[in-house]
Amino acid sequence: MAGKLSIRPRVSATFTAATSIAASSTRACACSRVSQRKSPVPPRPPVALIIGMGPGLSAALARRFAASGYAIAGFARGPEKSAALAAEFAAQGRTLDLRAVDADDFDALGAAVSTVDAQVGPVEVLIYNAYSATSALPSQLALDALMADFRVNVGGALAAVRAALPLMQARGAGTILLTGGGLALDPTGWPAASSLAIGKAGIRNLAQSLHKELEGGPIRVATVTVTGQILPGTVLSSERIAERFWDLHAMAAPAPVEVVL
Repeated sequence: MAGKLSIRPRVSATFTAATSIAASSTRACACSRVSQRKSPVPPRPPVALIIGMGPGLSAALARRFAASGYAIAGFARGPEKSAALAAEFAAQGRTLDLRAVDADDFDALGAAVSTVDAQVGPVEVLIYNAYSATSALPSQLALDALMADFRVNVGGALAAVRAALPLMQARGAGTILLTGGGLALDPTGWPAASSLAIGKAGIRNLAQSLHKELEGGPIRVATVTVTGQILPGTVLSSERIAERFWDLHAMAAPAPVEVVL
């Protein structure tokens, strides 16, 4: 922030010391009154925090919520993948705060949520879009791989919710949106995606359980279950899906706990 340039008029040497002191006192009082009349610092914009930030659906979600006045914060293991989006937001004068955060590091994830709330703005919308998928048939799926995937697919979501929920409750408003998948409804079409199917079943159950726990309060919880491949120009384009996320956040209560696309 540039410093203020103070221009002081030259004072005639014929002024007495008392006159100079009185003039200085008057200027000090005037400055004090001007300072008191300064406009208050404008409130920080609400934040939509997207966990699992990347160039696909997450980028579409960022654009959609930013278009409605939200500052965007994004967590990713490799935030450099969103460099093009960051340049786009900068050119538009929009806020995009990108941070390197692993969804399976629960302590770091929770701390990062609190940091964004304190430094960027109040987290009003939490979107969990992170996932990990080991490709293996169920009988061949290593237990360590399953548990590592589950930490990202479900554990990270709960860690983020546990950090954001008290902040939302203190303000009396908030929305939690979890990205679901059709494998939660029917895993038989893609047996080699068994780990992801287990994760999506878990995220769906987490959304429904949270929704029931918080039902009737000011915090909204919902999941968007995407039942196919996300492709441009289709009903499952990133932009169309992002619009449904926005609808779930913006619609009047009561909102459904799940939208299946």
